[in-house]
Amino acid sequence: MSCSDCHKSDLSLLNETLEKYKNIKGSLITVLQKAQEIYGFLPTDVIYKIAEEMNLTPAKVMGVATFYTQFRFKPVGKYLIMLCQGTACHVNGSERIEKAITEELGISDSETTEDGLFTLKNVACLGCCSLSPVMMINEKTYGSLTPETVREILKELKEREK
Repeated sequence: MSCSDCHKSDLSLLNETLEKYKNIKGSLITVLQKAQEIYGFLPTDVIYKIAEEMNLTPAKVMGVATFYTQFRFKPVGKYLIMLCQGTACHVNGSERIEKAITEELGISDSETTEDGLFTLKNVACLGCCSLSPVMMINEKTYGSLTPETVREILKELKEREK
């Protein structure tokens, strides 16, 4: 990781979490989750701070963080679109939904729009098979999607931001 990857995070925001968990064996995942809640993703300087405080190597912390798909290493948009690619969604047309999102927003999987509003993330399963094809935007679930309904949803969110 080069220093171009480093931005200066307010590491003091982590103090309470690190104090609480640094001596508890097996708490690294919890600390990483709390850090991501605080910063929205896991910046490089935060990884190093966690490693230092928990007496681990940065490689160990990164190894754990990269193993789990829940952790992000780049900022995400205000609206995180999680598009299900599970079997039911696939069979019911999730690739058409992804195409509509890509055309509407100009981004592909794991990318964020230039304005920082939207991030698209394909996921293995959202556990809403009866609603397939399905996506979540932040905490809200949208089911029985068509390319047309997806475009309408995205346009509404864009309008809300104007």
